Amino acid sequence: MSYPARLLKALPGGEVHCLACIRRCRIAAGKRGWCRTRENRNGRLFSLIYGQVASFSLNPIEKKPVFHFLPGSHWLSVGSLGCNFRCPGCQNWELAHADLDRELKSTRYISPAALVQLARDRQAAGISWTFNEPAIWIEYILDTAPLAKQAGLFTNIVTNGALTKEALDALGPHLDVYRSDIKGFLARTYMALTHLLQYEEIFAAAERAHHRWGMHVELVTNIIPGLNDDDETLEGIARWIATRLGSDIPWHVTRFFPAFSFQDRPATPLQTLLRAHDIGRAQGLKYCYLGNVPGHKLENTYCPGCQTLLIRREIFDVLEYRLQAGCCPECGTPIPGRWM
Repeated sequence: MSYPARLLKALPGGEVHCLACIRRCRIAAGKRGWCRTRENRNGRLFSLIYGQVASFSLNPIEKKPVFHFLPGSHWLSVGSLGCNFRCPGCQNWELAHADLDRELKSTRYISPAALVQLARDRQAAGISWTFNEPAIWIEYILDTAPLAKQAGLFTNIVTNGALTKEALDALGPHLDVYRSDIKGFLARTYMALTHLLQYEEIFAAAERAHHRWGMHVELVTNIIPGLNDDDETLEGIARWIATRLGSDIPWHVTRFFPAFSFQDRPATPLQTLLRAHDIGRAQGLKYCYLGNVPGHKLENTYCPGCQTLLIRREIFDVLEYRLQAGCCPECGTPIPGRWM
């Protein structure tokens, strides 16, 4: 259903300046923005995907991946169609790169109140807006998240991080968990993946989510061979996390598998992920995790004080949980996060 957009600025000549994401599209009458989901109709901006759910399921929080917020809990995960990026290696390309005019009819409208009730019926710990980019769905989140909070549910977005300050501040009072991609650290990487010039705002958004709004933040870098696997990139990301967000912020370095337009690229070698992990630790990060490597010991959480195994995982399952009141049972070191 069409729904009036909220974050915008009217411009002369019937143009509209969309402020939902950092592309800040100037959209002429009758046209759509880069994401193809926001349309200017006679000088008024409308979302074409409000409440139109393309995918929803009950998933463990570890699948986001988020490791330091209610491990083992399950969240109602929902997504729609479209994205403000065009990543050639997109893992969710069926949704993110969908032809809206052809495929929107296959979605299901779920009202904000009905979505909250679905989460409660499934005994979910919270609602996660994921699968496609939540920033382009912001009106739906703004209507749903307060209802979720009133119902005792937690809230999360899984984002590429390209939110404007206006969007982040609108969401700030209503979100508990901010899980953001950090795709690179150099202009050429973001240009190759997203055709985005102002990528520095992605870092600023994560900092604001953490420092201004007190959200629980975890970050993911999907390491793609030949694109963002160089030491300069990995050291830059890890150093930024440690110095601007803090050494307690979890950093997930995940294995890329060939997908969409990157079918010709190899999967990330395990040694590359281990090098990224070591770089993160050398920059002072206490919690560096490997992703998409089932059964590897670096999926687990260890005490940074005495190296005791605290949480043992395999893929998305928590197999062992030893924290006591959020602390290591052996040495008492507090482990940052929200625990069961």
